[in-house]
Amino acid sequence: MMSSVVRGCRRLVFTAPQLTRTVASKQVKGKRSEQRHHKVKVKLDKQEVEIRRGMTAAALATAMNKDFDHVLEALLNTAIDSDSLEPHSVLEEKWIKEVVTRSGMKFKYAKLTEIKERPNRDVQRRPPASPPLLSPRPPVVTIMGHVDHGKTTLLDSLRKSQITASEAGGITQHIGAFLVQLSSGESITFLDTPGHAAFSSMRARGADATDIVILVVAADDGVMNQTVESIQHAKRAEVPIIVAVNKCDKHQSDPHRVKKELLAHDVVCEEFGGDVQAIHISALKGDNLLALTEATVALAEVLELRAEFTGAVEGLVIESRTDKGKGPVATALVQRGTLKRGSLIVAGKSWAKVRYLFDEHGCPVTEATPSCVVQVVGWKELPSAGEEILEVESEQRAREVVEWRTHTEEQQRLDTEKSLIETKQQQHLLEYKQEREGLNHLSWRQRKAALYRQNKTKFSQRASEKTHKDQLSLPVIIKGDVDGSVETLLNILESYDAQSQCLLELLHFGIGDVSENDVNMAETFTGSIYGFNVGASKAIQQLASRRGVELKLHTVIYKLIDELKDELSSKLPPLTTENVIGEASVLAMFDVSVGKRKVPVAGCRVQKGTLDRRHKFRLMRGRETVWEGSLAALKHHKDEVQSVKAGMECGLSADGDVDFTAGDVIVCYEEVNAPQVTSWDPGF
Repeated sequence: MMSSVVRGCRRLVFTAPQLTRTVASKQVKGKRSEQRHHKVKVKLDKQEVEIRRGMTAAALATAMNKDFDHVLEALLNTAIDSDSLEPHSVLEEKWIKEVVTRSGMKFKYAKLTEIKERPNRDVQRRPPASPPLLSPRPPVVTIMGHVDHGKTTLLDSLRKSQITASEAGGITQHIGAFLVQLSSGESITFLDTPGHAAFSSMRARGADATDIVILVVAADDGVMNQTVESIQHAKRAEVPIIVAVNKCDKHQSDPHRVKKELLAHDVVCEEFGGDVQAIHISALKGDNLLALTEATVALAEVLELRAEFTGAVEGLVIESRTDKGKGPVATALVQRGTLKRGSLIVAGKSWAKVRYLFDEHGCPVTEATPSCVVQVVGWKELPSAGEEILEVESEQRAREVVEWRTHTEEQQRLDTEKSLIETKQQQHLLEYKQEREGLNHLSWRQRKAALYRQNKTKFSQRASEKTHKDQLSLPVIIKGDVDGSVETLLNILESYDAQSQCLLELLHFGIGDVSENDVNMAETFTGSIYGFNVGASKAIQQLASRRGVELKLHTVIYKLIDELKDELSSKLPPLTTENVIGEASVLAMFDVSVGKRKVPVAGCRVQKGTLDRRHKFRLMRGRETVWEGSLAALKHHKDEVQSVKAGMECGLSADGDVDFTAGDVIVCYEEVNAPQVTSWDPGF
């Protein structure tokens, strides 16, 4: 029985070899165990660092997700001089590998990626057509000149309509395009541009789209600012000019003076030996309009205006707007080809499959030939005024063109941002070098300690404890009826140069009536909404009123700008000015007992004005201000008085410890708050 137990124990011992080895090692000294413990090594995943030749120390630190000082520490006790190492220093390949290895990381070479250039998918104008394919076309004539010189009235008389009455304030605020049939059977497409100073971009666009410019100059006013600007636009576009001297029916008119003034701007009329025709007219009474149209037709014949009526359409967006029933609508001038319903056209980053064409009267038409102006419906996005219109063969091609143009614009934006970033980096690098110039003689450890001492208080404050100067600001939202109006308003806002007084922030701009989103955005940023020739429903007006959003709608542009200037001025703190009420000279100084203390009193004579104890006082000793404050008492003889007039003597004591001296001057003044006005001058 006992032997069987022993045998069982032996079997148990041999089935547990690890236990046996442990006992044997303790009992038998000097004997090596036959089997050793095998240590289990845990495999650690090392961080991989992408390296490349010619890396700078700063680039290597960024790749390792470390700072520059870590690279310096890794290069200690090596052949490289770490004290002379800077972030922009280029490291050799072996030192790059050494830094990565010493940091417990492994390296791999960065793959060289080849950037494939995207093929150009843009659409271009066709080459000029051969002469046999060209046919005569009507001239495109632009009416230009100073505001209120009679441009729209002239066009009104030519086509026997009432345009001027429909323009707010009696001034043209859009580019109007009309086809006028003359009694002689000739057709002329007229463009009427605004004359107000704010609409410079519209006038420039009108000059670019035209064959002839009729420069309207009032015979009683002469050459004005917008007259000169119109001449400059016409000369830049290399367009011939016909001068229409208007308002010749007035008694104070002087057409000869107008033509002499034009000489100063290189517009030489035929009367002075030049080639510019000058016609004396009265647009209001219709006098001599036939001579003006004959001069226009004659000049058009000399220019031999011809165009190709077949092939892909080419044109220009004159104006664009969003219509409630039609969606995005663009006013287009056809320059080549025939635009028809169903045509696929591209303008800028927008394209359209033409659904409808309307003339200037809103009547539908089936096609538009060169020199015709039509309203195009069917745009996917609203095109910008001034964009070139080109026809494509399919919807897929139109999308490709728009995608390519969007891509190109994005790349240009990225390039611009990249250049700005590089400029900022160079600036920071220069600042970094200047900061370390005085520390170059130190070792890297001493330099690190010195920089720590310099910057240890830079970020010590919590964000809640940091104070920032509150900058006055006016966030605005701009809404306009057409693209040209919005463009004009944005150009005006770009001229804002009073940012030091009040920051003018453009939150959003768009075309169409004021929407709920506009009100929500204005409420979020505590801004105002300015609308030009747009409306706001009663619900939107009530919503804006409930939320405290200023909603300012105008139909005349200069009134809108005036109200914007008023709101900017209202944001500014009032200017405090001093108004001197009276002056007195100190004749003597004496003490008066009041209770147990002595009060210094100055005996004075009022030289001018009045001393009134309700106002503030200043004690002047020569040109130096000794004291400012209020009076404790003012007496004439022994009586307490409220004021003392010029020529009278008085005694006064200051509210505080003041040392009066004979010869001092006491000035009585009041502070007046006057409203401050913005210094911004938009030019009109």
